[in-house]
Amino acid sequence: MKIKRALISVSNKQGLIEFVQRIASLHITIVSTGGTYRFLTSEGIPITEISEITGFPEMLDGRVKTLHPYIHGGILALRSNKQHMETIQKHDIAPFDMVVCNLYPFEETIKKPNVKLSEVIENIDIGGPTLIRSAAKNYKDVLVITNPNQYTAIADSLEKKEDITLAERERLALEAFTHTAQYDSIISTYLRKIWTNELLPENTSLALRKKQDMRYGENPHLKGGFYQIVPEITEPCISNIIQLQGKALSYNNIFDADGAIEAVKEFTDPSCVIIKHATPCGIASEKSVLEAWKKAYATDTYSPFGGIVSFNRKIGSEVAEGLNKIFLEVIIAPEYTVEALQVFKEKKNLRLLKLPGLDKPLHRNGMVFRSVVGGMLSQERDVTMTPLDQWNIVTKIKPTQKQLRSMEFAVRCVKHIKSNSVVFVKDTHTVGIGGGQTARVDATWIATHKGKDNIKGSIMASDAFFPFRDAVDMAAAAGVKAIVQPGGSIRDEEVIIAADEHKIAMVFTGQRYFRH
Repeated sequence: MKIKRALISVSNKQGLIEFVQRIASLHITIVSTGGTYRFLTSEGIPITEISEITGFPEMLDGRVKTLHPYIHGGILALRSNKQHMETIQKHDIAPFDMVVCNLYPFEETIKKPNVKLSEVIENIDIGGPTLIRSAAKNYKDVLVITNPNQYTAIADSLEKKEDITLAERERLALEAFTHTAQYDSIISTYLRKIWTNELLPENTSLALRKKQDMRYGENPHLKGGFYQIVPEITEPCISNIIQLQGKALSYNNIFDADGAIEAVKEFTDPSCVIIKHATPCGIASEKSVLEAWKKAYATDTYSPFGGIVSFNRKIGSEVAEGLNKIFLEVIIAPEYTVEALQVFKEKKNLRLLKLPGLDKPLHRNGMVFRSVVGGMLSQERDVTMTPLDQWNIVTKIKPTQKQLRSMEFAVRCVKHIKSNSVVFVKDTHTVGIGGGQTARVDATWIATHKGKDNIKGSIMASDAFFPFRDAVDMAAAAGVKAIVQPGGSIRDEEVIIAADEHKIAMVFTGQRYFRH
């Protein structure tokens, strides 16, 4: 491929001057558009302005400049097609051998505070995507460059007179199509958000950008990577954490950390959530994060080994010293004191994550996506809870106000446990957790055996209705005093009778919290 003529039209001008100087020294004719033309000529680089080629000035405030047969005919003509070449020769159209183009900064524009829609619309590129797609379509004859990171390798090859292989041209074309596809996806996502309330459109797309290569996926024999949704979510979440120390996050670390972050968001008081294998093994809200940590850890003192711990308040040295006494993979908090950071330095492999804003009131909404082979599932985030004044007390024994407050805390906990799940709480800390079981009675058995004597006098929450009375009988034998559950089983009456027999207060919320 002999490069004789290049068209350059870029918004991101990073590295452009050096690249253009290098290719200009190879006697490549360079044609450029308004802003890029002015930028390069100010550096003394000889450039032909595009209006000299088209015979038309840029018009409509720059909306129209490259949409012309003299441009796209020169890009799209197949060099191996005799009729194509005769046609462009007949119409005095000169071929382009290289197109260097990237797009208006739409993504950067929508991140501006209080940006006006008119400014957003003007940053929707029209000519740029067309140039890129034309060049990518004719990749065998035209080099298409869409990223400043590609400049050096291309310039090196041209200076060495090395042939740019078909495989390399294919790779550049693929990156070009990906560039325009992601651009359009970001536009579509943004406009749908501000123009409609549509949560499940007939057709949709997600723009994703790789944030991190993983050493491996869920298991060592699997490749894995972490992709961030674009534009980035501003709410504190796993995709915008700041890592302060420790080894790179693994695939499983990220998955578990996401669960820890989303669970601790449920609570406004100083709180701690301990996660092991994607499900909580201890949760507590107290007057201080130190007490929250102690109560969460006391739920289950052996499962946290190798676990993830999240907090919604700044961590000080006393909490840090307690955390350092056991082996943990990841710690997450909105902030750390200088003294706490010094304590954590003793464990250089400990992954210490900072997530600013986790201690502030949060507005949580939007959709979540989960992949299955051949498709995606999408649903609203499960962030709502039926108000307490709409709960239905169904037993002869009525819960106390203190028990109702504990029930509310228990419901916020159980919604983050893998189904089937139950939790036992006292005040605002867990004393037993059972989850991820195929039968609710098995989840209850696990929780009561882990909680042992601590279960006596506790509140039990279930993520879904009781299909039989067996779990109620088991909980009663362990000393439970009140139960909160969604209700809705064909055997609700049988379950209520069991609660009455055991003198247990039971409340129906009417809201199920399966977590698969």
